[in-house]
Amino acid sequence: MSGHTRRRNLQGAAPAAAGGAADAPQPRPFLEGAFAPVTEELTAFDLNVTGHVPRDLDGRYLRTGPNPLGIEDPRAHHWMLGDGMVHGVRLRGGRAEWYRNRWVRSSQVAGKLGETYPGEAPPDDFACNTHVIPYKGRILALQESGPLPYELDGELGTVRPYDFRATLKGSFTAHTKYDAAADELHAVAYYPTWDHVRHIMIDRTGRVARTSRIPVADAPIMHDFALTQKYVVIVDVPITFDAAAAEAGAMVPYIWNERHPMRIGVMPRTGGATRWFEIDPVYYSHTLNAYDHGDELVVEYTSMPAPFHAAGRGSGGPSATGSPTLDRWTVDLRAGRVGGARIDDLPQEFPRVNESLVSRRHRYGYAASAAEMWRAYETVDGVPPDRTFTNCLVKHDMVRDSRQVHRFPKDAAAAEPVFVPRGGARDEDDGYLLSYVHDPDRGATDLVILSAQDFTGHPLARVQLPGRVPLGFHGSWVADR
Repeated sequence: MSGHTRRRNLQGAAPAAAGGAADAPQPRPFLEGAFAPVTEELTAFDLNVTGHVPRDLDGRYLRTGPNPLGIEDPRAHHWMLGDGMVHGVRLRGGRAEWYRNRWVRSSQVAGKLGETYPGEAPPDDFACNTHVIPYKGRILALQESGPLPYELDGELGTVRPYDFRATLKGSFTAHTKYDAAADELHAVAYYPTWDHVRHIMIDRTGRVARTSRIPVADAPIMHDFALTQKYVVIVDVPITFDAAAAEAGAMVPYIWNERHPMRIGVMPRTGGATRWFEIDPVYYSHTLNAYDHGDELVVEYTSMPAPFHAAGRGSGGPSATGSPTLDRWTVDLRAGRVGGARIDDLPQEFPRVNESLVSRRHRYGYAASAAEMWRAYETVDGVPPDRTFTNCLVKHDMVRDSRQVHRFPKDAAAAEPVFVPRGGARDEDDGYLLSYVHDPDRGATDLVILSAQDFTGHPLARVQLPGRVPLGFHGSWVADR
């Protein structure tokens, strides 16, 4: 590896976390181990590769997550509110040209770094930490419930807040759905002072073309939603805004609300009345995909058992009462009922499909399982669950009702997999899976590239990064062609 540079060596985050943890009433798993924030922005060129990077991978693999820039009091920290940092690898011509990690320069982050923020900060300004997507030649870092997206350049520098050509008013989401055939970007946004949520459709011109307001009570979190060719599927989870907690200064003023019914809402994509179906409560985490099937809608998703505590229970991050599983709802519009089924009870999260099939029927799905994440989520009073966990990536075949598992060693935490189609691919799974995986022997992270059609075989390539990529959230492949 050559050309390794450090743009900035920041003190404060890791030392503060280590110093404060001893005084905390219980462990801080979201500041330790695979979650520990990194304190530097790195640039490295000509990365070492084991195996061979496929030559048709021409673009950038990007993933973001919370990486707090300085922590004065670890006891007041919540993982989901850490400043966003994007990690990226540039692949071209069979080479791994560079790795970069950069904080998203919100006004607060710019101030912490001693930099001047250009212009006036937007309302609810935040260093978006949840997703990073390509959209019409731009790279957008996303957050839910208030902040505008931030546009990044090809080297992960922050350009500006982005409002879809001055057409986005109010909140946005971290989990957009892009319908490639229609060239439409869809979002469902919420905000704590609204008496509704908003379905936002951005058309092929890159402007907000339609906003539908859907009345809901109690200002619930709507972290994700689903999209079919005909419908928008809204999931009303009983995690609702707590005004008293907000007034008292809670970082995450949302509670599990037993009095708020769990519902699925089905609204035509073109707007109109929403039809509601009440169901048993779960925490709806992430959508794999959804599609129309005659008079039915099929939604495949990851969920965790009720109750789910978004604000956590003293461990510095969310708290769950069980590990996430892959599940399916079938909404029978003619009969007016919802059926549920378990697809796979292996603990797994961050489900993804071939992005060209979003809102259309798919055969294959992919997910990640990271032992350290489940331990952190289920830690209550400092006692992790008595279970056997693993680190792996998972491939599901919905036609054969089967799965394949690509396993990694202990402490090799695996992050969300992203599918990239092979050049000229004709089959849905003809392509590659890319994921950041911790290498405990190096104390750093590798970009692992698998063949999706030889999922359990040896990786095609492992790109050695110069540092760690902490366990975080979501990412995308940004193709150059």
